[in-house]
Amino acid sequence: MVPTALAVGPHLRAVLPSCVAALAGEDNALRLPRLRSAIVLVVDGLGAASLKARAGHARTLAGALNKTTTITTGVPTTTAAALSTLMTAALPGDHGVVAYAALDPVADRVVNQLSGWGGTVDPLVWQRRRTVFEDAAGRVRSVAVGPKKYRTSGLTAAILRGAEYVAADSIAERFDAAVTAAAEEGTLVYLYVPEADQAAHGSGWQSDRWTEALEEIDGAVAGAVRRLPRGTGLLVTADHGILDVPDGRHILFDERADLVDGVRHVGGEPRMVHLYFEPDLAEAERAALVERWRDAESARAWVRTRQEATDEGWFGPVAPEVAPRIGDLLIAARGLVAYYDTRIAGAGARSMVGQHGSWTPEETRVPLLRYGAAAG
Repeated sequence: MVPTALAVGPHLRAVLPSCVAALAGEDNALRLPRLRSAIVLVVDGLGAASLKARAGHARTLAGALNKTTTITTGVPTTTAAALSTLMTAALPGDHGVVAYAALDPVADRVVNQLSGWGGTVDPLVWQRRRTVFEDAAGRVRSVAVGPKKYRTSGLTAAILRGAEYVAADSIAERFDAAVTAAAEEGTLVYLYVPEADQAAHGSGWQSDRWTEALEEIDGAVAGAVRRLPRGTGLLVTADHGILDVPDGRHILFDERADLVDGVRHVGGEPRMVHLYFEPDLAEAERAALVERWRDAESARAWVRTRQEATDEGWFGPVAPEVAPRIGDLLIAARGLVAYYDTRIAGAGARSMVGQHGSWTPEETRVPLLRYGAAAG
């Protein structure tokens, strides 16, 4: 199966443009009614499947979940890429954030897209597209509410241009700030909650820790719905879903020399690995390396060259300057596995339980729940 066949229905990229249109009383892809203000809550890592499985712990969120309230995030199902897509309404091949960790071909180094900005990578240039907030300036007041530590991050500079950043550390404080901001007519609020994703990475989404985070978020949503200013719509969505991958399902691919001979850099993440070949690797050696990976992993991963993935539309249309950021070979897990090169991934990296990045429905299908004026 070509994995893009899994990405059907409304897309995360439609959310913010639809809100801007709804604030003007215009038709929009999500068929939102006219809104006085709008809040878009992103619960990092909240997949539709995991929400459904824990419905009894999230009555407000799960009560609004049905077959018509899920959307797709596309790939890679990783925060930096998905949030860039949300904020720009563009796909990764266009906006340029193609992985959790991607090659900077100028500096010949792999850059962490969440925390590794700096050096040769200017977030104002690397992320190539104007944001929805920038395009809506003069018509809409844009506010982003998130934790204090993200106020000055490289990713914030890359994707929240045009929005006023309001910092608040606790979940309750962030919800209060969002509701307060929405009281001004014509305001679009982006509200970011990373706690569930953090719990899933550390303990798994099936853990008590994740369930407790979900319960706290659900309670905050219920409280916000009761306090929404008149005419305000609240949309709840996510950047990706998540899977729990036990360490017994880790594939330590560097243990096979024939799978890493000729590989210069490893990027992406454990469920969507980008392999960057040595630039002087002969075509025959490249082809042989690709075939060795296909023979080894095609039963539990989609193995694609950059050109094959581009032709299949994995990243949308790919700009020439973005293409070298994508691996020469992509290993996208379809089984319950995660891929590690232990030469660069220490014990801390392998302690992560919750994983995402690939094409499975658990990773690509996320809620799009509507409350307040957005529900009618």
